[in-house]
Amino acid sequence: MELKQMIDFNKTALEGIFNTMTLVSDRNEKMVDTMLEQAVWMPEEVKKTLKDWMSAYRTACTDFKKMFDESYAKVEAYSEQVDLSVVPVAEVVEG
Repeated sequence: MELKQMIDFNKTALEGIFNTMTLVSDRNEKMVDTMLEQAVWMPEEVKKTLKDWMSAYRTACTDFKKMFDESYAKVEAYSEQVDLSVVPVAEVVEG
């Protein structure tokens, strides 16, 4: 039971961090979009580069979240198969 609690705690903490990171990123993207709309002096090439960069970052975050979810699903499945309560503490420490 302790292993499942640790996994759940870590998953919840990382999801909170990811959600906060996503909120900050979304806000920054809106800010940059507004800046780019108002920056008539900025060449279109630079604007396109910044938009491509933001798109690549968004895609990387989505891929990371997908990998995160898949990895935790594997860890949770593994933890359900392993019963650490039947292994004596001495064996865990020594082994």
